[in-house]
Amino acid sequence: MGTARTAQMQRAQHVLDQVFGYSEFRLNQQKVIECLLAGLDALVLMPTGGGKSLCYQIPALVLDGVCVVISPLIALMQDQVSALRQLGVKAAFLNSSQSLDEQDAVKRALSAGELDLLYLSPERLMTGAMLHMLERCKLALFAIDEAHCVSQWGHDFRKEYKQLSVLHQRFPGTPRLAVTATADERTREEIANELSLQNAQRFISSFDRPNIRYAISDEGNGREQLWQFVHNTHADNSGIIYCISRKKVDETAQWLCKKGRVALPYHAGMDSGMRQQNQSRFLREDGVIIVATIAFGMGIDKPDVRFVAHLNLPKSIESYYQETGRAGRDGEPASAWMHYAMSDVVMQRKWLEQSDGADTHKQVQHQKLDALLDLCEATLCRRQILLGYFGETLRDPCGNCDNCLHAPETWDATHEAQMVLSAIYRTGQRFGAVYVTDVLTGKQDQRITTNHHDQLQVFGMGEKHTAMQWRSILRQLMARNLIIADPDQHNGLRLTASARPILRGEQQILLRKLKRPSPKALKAAKTAKNRVPVDIQPEDAALWDALRAKRSALAREQGLPPYVIFHDATLRQLARDKPSRLEDLDAITGIGEKKRDRYGKAFLEVIAAFA
Repeated sequence: MGTARTAQMQRAQHVLDQVFGYSEFRLNQQKVIECLLAGLDALVLMPTGGGKSLCYQIPALVLDGVCVVISPLIALMQDQVSALRQLGVKAAFLNSSQSLDEQDAVKRALSAGELDLLYLSPERLMTGAMLHMLERCKLALFAIDEAHCVSQWGHDFRKEYKQLSVLHQRFPGTPRLAVTATADERTREEIANELSLQNAQRFISSFDRPNIRYAISDEGNGREQLWQFVHNTHADNSGIIYCISRKKVDETAQWLCKKGRVALPYHAGMDSGMRQQNQSRFLREDGVIIVATIAFGMGIDKPDVRFVAHLNLPKSIESYYQETGRAGRDGEPASAWMHYAMSDVVMQRKWLEQSDGADTHKQVQHQKLDALLDLCEATLCRRQILLGYFGETLRDPCGNCDNCLHAPETWDATHEAQMVLSAIYRTGQRFGAVYVTDVLTGKQDQRITTNHHDQLQVFGMGEKHTAMQWRSILRQLMARNLIIADPDQHNGLRLTASARPILRGEQQILLRKLKRPSPKALKAAKTAKNRVPVDIQPEDAALWDALRAKRSALAREQGLPPYVIFHDATLRQLARDKPSRLEDLDAITGIGEKKRDRYGKAFLEVIAAFA
């Protein structure tokens, strides 16, 4: 590395320490920054919470000129700009939430070379006036955030992203960085091709988020299971709950409120002002739960989301990973919990068949859904399966997912599978799961009698199993694509070609038994309700609460989320180390010069009161 490049990296290290308050780089941050400082393009995959933003924010402060950040959401721009301004960084955004006077002020600052970072949506960037203005500016680099939005195979496709190859054409001398947290091999290639980044250096960090505990269940009532999860393990924590429909969002939020939690809905059918208000409360208040459709979450920079729950099946592993990745961005323990039912599988497959996509696209989406179902029905370590999907190998089981903690039992269900398949076939392959279950359990029902299905050999043959157990068997057979719901027959179940070897007795099938957590596991879950972090001594609990209260008060005064003042990790270190002088704060992670000078005295006074 030449003398000039060495000096730049020394400057980058200084910015990391003095501006952002961190002593060392994480993951591939240093290599990415070296690449950009050398004037080269980069494609970066880094897990949510891995520090992607620093990969372009630090070069923006080292290089001459402005870093233009292309971001898909207004909320993301505003949050990042607010956080950067707290650090003394000259950052701004241009979007429709601003008045014309505010937009003109930002444009004047841009033209005068007074900005380090400018956040734009792809739509705003692509206007002729904006491109012309940038051509007259000194540019440091372009950063394309959430780059997976360019992929038609992905889960957050935005057609405007496909136009961003214009940056390569009109600004050939300006380095470009594309960053994302979720992209399989196919999506990576599409990002490179669509954005003309074929020659970009690629930096792929581990997809693993070891602090997140994964758990997936198909047992019992989803809503009651959700309450047990939230109440037992996250009684005071902020979290996100995803539902498949707007109606279910509203109903779930109301139900949680009746249970005593602060739960707010978020979906596209709401008034935009109320949506914004609910998001703002989620960001600024502790212990708030957002219940949302998948419209919520991209770019949400709240680090202390302690859980993400799904009350319905997501669309793919990419969607699941992206959404669960919003938990535990601060690196502290967090939970990803999901409950799904056979109706979710039916609905997802129905939507795929009825979509307007080309056959090739439908085929890919079916493969993605099948991969997700494999994850749901797995009896082995879920993290190994999840990482394997993204091409990463985890040698040993993680020890931090439900299958590792409470290994599911399997059983030889070949005979039961044959009964199910026979019942579906003999009733005409036109009835749903409830009807088939009633036939198997021998339920006296008028419809069954009218259809003479009580005369079938399979009628009552499965009475030794409960209806709940048969539904579990049906879900697992559907997940393995042995049976499907036919949309042309009101979602009646029918057999696939894969069912034949089972029916003929040529193939054995092992299924997962219903899981019952041990008393030890239930006791451990209940102890997790403690609101004081495990690394805080009991005698420091009052100091921890006082530090959080001071942070909240300072945040309210400025209309900011508390984490923009300090992250929880910073408060924990303050509670443990109990610094007494301003200069002692330089050793605290997350406190740079500006924050030390702005907030140091206030927090030292809190600590002194407990000395």
